Amino acid sequence: MRKNLVVAIDGYSSCGKSTLAKALAKKLGFIYIDSGSMYRAVTLYFIRNQININDPEAVAEALHNIELNFHSRDYESHITLNGEEVSEEIRQMPVSENVSEVSANKLVRKEMVKQQQRMGKSKNIVMDGRDIGTTVFEDAQVKFFMTADPKIRAERRYKELQSKGDKTTTLEEVFENLAHRDYADTTRKESPLTRAEDAIILDNTELTEKEQLDFALNMVHQHLP
Repeated sequence: MRKNLVVAIDGYSSCGKSTLAKALAKKLGFIYIDSGSMYRAVTLYFIRNQININDPEAVAEALHNIELNFHSRDYESHITLNGEEVSEEIRQMPVSENVSEVSANKLVRKEMVKQQQRMGKSKNIVMDGRDIGTTVFEDAQVKFFMTADPKIRAERRYKELQSKGDKTTTLEEVFENLAHRDYADTTRKESPLTRAEDAIILDNTELTEKEQLDFALNMVHQHLP
């Protein structure tokens, strides 16, 4: 039985997992860990250093040279790659187009899961990703599986890119990218995206951020002392 409380949030790309996770952590006073940014940071390193994802030796050596760290400001999670702040760069399309392939790699997942489990060993945490409730923390007390209509997800992601200054990526490209990532995430051999049997489904297609937060808080409060 876990002494600390873990809230695991899994789901499809651009469903607002990180938005909910950060809001929950802030309300509950928990630590927020963005597992997806870890895979994105690894992907960025692989792109920069032209690492062949199909070369096990090259991947293993690269992972040995990657140091990831988190720091938080106002419950916003910021990640550094070998000491460099990369929180913005890892959200750009070059990384988005390659992160599914990198995150499906067995060696990459093994290393990231090891780091994630270490982070959540003795603290109350909220962690979002693809396999948090099924692989990383199978014994998490509260699990959510988030989903939303694909068109709504694409529109949300497109608006996010626009707000960050990306004026070249089209809505169609975002939609195609999400469809590709959904397929890759759900069909990969290593920890595919799937709903844990005890996960609560949260479809936020027609929910506001406040409505989904209120719903999630109600579920979590049932497990608090």
